Amino acid sequence: METSILIETVIKAIIVLSVFATLAGFTTYIERKVLAFMQRRLGPMNVGPHGLLQLAADGIKLFTKEDFIPANASKPVFMIAPIITAATAFIAMSAVPFFPEFELFGYTVRPIIADINVGVLFVMGVASVGLYGPLLAGMSSANKWALLGGARTAIQLLSYEVVSGLALLAPLMLVGSLSLIDINNYQAGGFTHWIIWSQPLAFVLFVIAGFAETNRTPFDLLEHEAEIVAGYATEYSGLRWGMFFIGEYANLFTICFLISLIFLGGFNDLGFIPGGLAIVLKVMFLIFFFLWTRASWPHIRPDQLMWLCWKVLMPLAVINILITGFVMMF
Repeated sequence: METSILIETVIKAIIVLSVFATLAGFTTYIERKVLAFMQRRLGPMNVGPHGLLQLAADGIKLFTKEDFIPANASKPVFMIAPIITAATAFIAMSAVPFFPEFELFGYTVRPIIADINVGVLFVMGVASVGLYGPLLAGMSSANKWALLGGARTAIQLLSYEVVSGLALLAPLMLVGSLSLIDINNYQAGGFTHWIIWSQPLAFVLFVIAGFAETNRTPFDLLEHEAEIVAGYATEYSGLRWGMFFIGEYANLFTICFLISLIFLGGFNDLGFIPGGLAIVLKVMFLIFFFLWTRASWPHIRPDQLMWLCWKVLMPLAVINILITGFVMMF
């Protein structure tokens, strides 16, 4: 029995790693196409039909590009930093239930690697460790622009993790559990039972914090080409550079699944739409929403970012917790 559980877990881990690593790369193509459409351009067109093979061309370029390490860099730390970013992004997915249970050749498959009763806490905790990747990359690069990018990483991620954590407290008070499966089951009553209707402010706060924690416009100060070359990744190239951005897009999928599971009914059936297809559609819409925002909003200044976090979002999150507590009491 233990052997079969171990084999099943290993297979699930391999599938999640391979599928989301591929999706992370493919999302870069989708992003370029969506942004091009919104800006009345064509985007990638030269490699394959409508540029479909651009992803393969970019992958070949990453594999064959020279992988250099600056002479004055702290080499062990410089080499480990991209691994931290990519590893934490995929480890965080291990507690996320992607689909409802289904049977395959008479065997019940649960599409979650590790069903732990503190799933939300685990995902948030592991994702927060991911900030050490960009931070160490900036500190070890012997480059002042990379150091500034690393410093911005620590400031931005730590600040908005406070907002995302406080935003989730109110929904967790309603559910009474940290398990993502319990949160999903809490919304099993249908569309009207989605937590977004009872916690709209928490939803908005968590989505805004998600933009900041995944380095998406308008909160993309971690790697801000317009100001500091390429931020913490200035000195990186080849596969090490690619690992940072595979981790970034993997985090984007994790955030979209969390939003769907916690606020938008998860993988419960949506009318005539089965639950597995429903959560895929929700995640696809959220991915598109993140891309749409990038095409629509300008960058904001670092002082505006901190002002929004500490003077607007965090007080609103605390007020929402207090209101939820009083409503539950009475």
